[in-house]
Amino acid sequence: MNAHNSVSRRALLTGGLAGGFLLAFHLPLRAAANEPVQRDVTDGKFAPNAFIRIDGTGRTVLMMPQVEMGQGTYTSISAVIAEELDADWSKVEVQHAPPNDKLYGNPTFGLQVTGNSNSIRAWWLPLRKAGATARAMLVQAAASQWGVEPASCTASKGVVTHAASGRTLGYGELALAAQGQTPPKDVAVKDPKDFVLIGQPLKRLDTPDKVNGKALYGIDAILPGMKIAAIANCPVFGGKVGKVDDSAATKVAGVRKVVVLDDAVAVIGDHMWAATKGLEALKIEWNEGPNAEITTKDIWDDLRKASQKDGAVAKSDGDIAKALASGDRFEAAFELPFLAHASMEPINATVHVRPDACEIWTGTQIMTRVQSEAAKAAGLPVDKVIVNQHLLGGGFGRKLEPDMAVAAVKIAKQVDYPVKVVWTREEDIQHDVYRPVYRDQITASLVDGKVAGWKYKVAGSAVLARWLPPAFQKGIDIDAIDAAVDAPYDFANFHVEYVRAEPLSVPTGFWRGVGPNNNVFAVECAMDELARKAGKDPIEFRKSMLTKNPRMLAVLNQVAEKSGWGQPLPPRVGRGVCVQPSFASFIATVVEAEIDDIGEITLRRVTSVVDTGIAVNPDTVKAQIEGGLIFGLTAALYGEITIDKGRVQQSNFHDYRMMRINETPKIEVVVVKSGEAPGGIGEAGVNAGPPALRNAIYAATGVALRRLPIDRKLLAAGKKA
Repeated sequence: MNAHNSVSRRALLTGGLAGGFLLAFHLPLRAAANEPVQRDVTDGKFAPNAFIRIDGTGRTVLMMPQVEMGQGTYTSISAVIAEELDADWSKVEVQHAPPNDKLYGNPTFGLQVTGNSNSIRAWWLPLRKAGATARAMLVQAAASQWGVEPASCTASKGVVTHAASGRTLGYGELALAAQGQTPPKDVAVKDPKDFVLIGQPLKRLDTPDKVNGKALYGIDAILPGMKIAAIANCPVFGGKVGKVDDSAATKVAGVRKVVVLDDAVAVIGDHMWAATKGLEALKIEWNEGPNAEITTKDIWDDLRKASQKDGAVAKSDGDIAKALASGDRFEAAFELPFLAHASMEPINATVHVRPDACEIWTGTQIMTRVQSEAAKAAGLPVDKVIVNQHLLGGGFGRKLEPDMAVAAVKIAKQVDYPVKVVWTREEDIQHDVYRPVYRDQITASLVDGKVAGWKYKVAGSAVLARWLPPAFQKGIDIDAIDAAVDAPYDFANFHVEYVRAEPLSVPTGFWRGVGPNNNVFAVECAMDELARKAGKDPIEFRKSMLTKNPRMLAVLNQVAEKSGWGQPLPPRVGRGVCVQPSFASFIATVVEAEIDDIGEITLRRVTSVVDTGIAVNPDTVKAQIEGGLIFGLTAALYGEITIDKGRVQQSNFHDYRMMRINETPKIEVVVVKSGEAPGGIGEAGVNAGPPALRNAIYAATGVALRRLPIDRKLLAAGKKA
């Protein structure tokens, strides 16, 4: 393989984009939004690094470099630190870290960002070392007081013990003395066989406050004198505000001010009702601009045309031309639509702009970018902008963007009091940053029942070119080809290309599952069609090409057993399989589905077997796979954003549907015990559901769908897609 033909996503992101960690400030997870910001006071505390604070009572506060948006990160990250610290889990509390790339930058990206299912993957060793170093300092402090060797002391549950003399000291008693110790270098971390917390189904630290209502999301921020703003963005992408008649709006009771921005209008009121009613009373003329006639058809026509071009080569092994010239040839193209995020918590940000400072209360996946972009909007230095992090009511990649905070700053600049800007569900869905449309073309050849040649071309938006330019090199978006260049199968002749094709006018961004969204779907759908072409069972066909991938082969064997693969099924009921190596986890999934005569689908059962390496919290792994499966299956069944006259046509859950409780199948998740380093899990289930469902439909009806969402008319008619 030529050196220039291989782009390693992992190597690129870990080389030259990483940051370190030191001491830091913190904000309380449980403080009310109207309380003063609490700064980190280390006097009287043991504060060996950016992540650990122990006071004289033994209270252990762990600073969270990653955000909590329902995925259980706070509990898992705390368990990793507390494991090596040998902390008393009952005394552990968590706090949001403030924006600081130097102290809390994700080791993979060098930015303080939560995404790409890498919270545990990225922080696994750094946080273990931080905990182990702090433990060693506490042990040293105790040994010094006792006049013994540190090696003769042990630590457990927040207590240092000298077994020979029976003496003990709690971490709280050692806090001040430990602070004076010199941090040792290269402290060994635990052997996994000695783990006490890691691997246990720990109860989540954020659950109690979420149950009793104390948990604070961004939308819960309440400040003295705060007003509420509702916003209307230009309905056409790229359009601007023309004229605004606010005469009726200013007469609505409770309306305080109408703010006109370049591409949006906001109404500030005493409460949400006044703001929304005032917004409805506005008469706005929009300058819709050049995108006012764009349709979904235009976008797909452009993408299909672009996909015919040669792409930048991401990987090339063997002689692909020779391989494709022999054997039984297969060609197919797979297409995926725009998707919105539709987080449960609508987009929001609360901002107070003063002449010399700006303060923000929100839930974001990218704190430092919110801080820097808000500073630009406020016309202030970055160090004059404070970002108060809150829990997120879902993120899914939408809150990797700072636009909601920037808009709120622009609005708040017009007044001298705090303003909470809330996007309605309609604004949220119609002004999202959408999962791109993708077209994936596959050409393959079969020889002796196996794939002899595999040529794969991805065409779609380069989100990374905008979001993280250093990661976009040689014309290749390493996210767009993720799970394509590292397909799990043993293909001797293997070729992957990428064609950058930006959709007309529509902003694109990361969506839960990111690049593997489209690639796992295309690869696994094609594998089922190739299996049928070869006259083989879909699982046996895959197994024959997984001999060099033992972890994937193992989960595939296990899911076949657990799902009852091969057992008889009624007419128009099928089982479909998907295997994927996404996010350094190995997952095999089987969906069992029934398709009635009019094309409606009933999900009967889903089985997933997961090897994610060391499962820090097995309960969280199961929950994330279950939630991801539902998220992905919802998209497969219903998800599509369409454009007409430059506008998004969907607006709320009546026409951008979610899967409902009565539609949710029985889901069984089996977590494989493993000693390998942890993989990512938050997004993996999303990618597993759609291809497994599509393949179940293929097995039940013979209809080879190659586009999502599922077209029920094709299933009713029984036509070949």
